[in-house]
Amino acid sequence: MGFLETIGAENLLSDVQRMDKRQCLYQLLSFGMIVSSALMIWKGLMVITGSESPIVVVLSGSMEPAFHRGDLLFLTNYREEPVRVGEIVVFKVEGREIPIVHRVIKLHEKNNGTVKFLTKGDNNAVDDRGLYAPGQLWLTKKDIVGRAKGFLPYVGMITIYMNEYPNLKYAVLGLLAMYVLLHRE
Repeated sequence: MGFLETIGAENLLSDVQRMDKRQCLYQLLSFGMIVSSALMIWKGLMVITGSESPIVVVLSGSMEPAFHRGDLLFLTNYREEPVRVGEIVVFKVEGREIPIVHRVIKLHEKNNGTVKFLTKGDNNAVDDRGLYAPGQLWLTKKDIVGRAKGFLPYVGMITIYMNEYPNLKYAVLGLLAMYVLLHRE
């Protein structure tokens, strides 16, 4: 018995060719509904949490032992809540595409009411000034994407593996497509 027979792929091409236009349209619409639903849920979470990115994955070990690589963080970013020393924030800085998850270690408050923050990874020896944009010494509220309010350990490893091994992403998508085609009514 060959590999194609084992996975049932020998008839896959003929099945796809036999599908009539209504079946194709139905499957396309079903896929569109799934994608639309996911986008609506994401936008709803953005509104509820006040964060442009309500869920992020920890990509490095800089926050160990608090968070590990692959932990999935749930964020909020309510503008009226003051940022406090000790809070874990996710921030973006100019020139860096990927947000950073670190702890606020210092606050600098001015008489006019503006507040600036200094951050550091729990597992890092020095503060984050070397990560900030050139000439930037402090973060401001506009740099904060959100504050960690909860997490699921290691759930984000799927995302990390998909990014580190792009072929894995295509293999998973291919297996899902084959499963859908082979198990349709």
